[in-house]
Amino acid sequence: MYEAIPPTGYLRLPDVLKFYPVSKSTWWAGIKTGKFPAGVKLSERVTAWRTEDVLALIKKGGAA
Repeated sequence: MYEAIPPTGYLRLPDVLKFYPVSKSTWWAGIKTGKFPAGVKLSERVTAWRTEDVLALIKKGGAA
């Protein structure tokens, strides 16, 4: 069914959206409003999300 989310580390956006299925535009809008966790800039063009933050979001609100 699903791949397991690793307990620690970082997920890129395509991986986040596998576990929390919303569109990219919905995800970015949710970050602006504070509904979704902000990512961590790993470089100028790379943003990733802490798996702990994604797991907390899923537990808090369930899957979208």
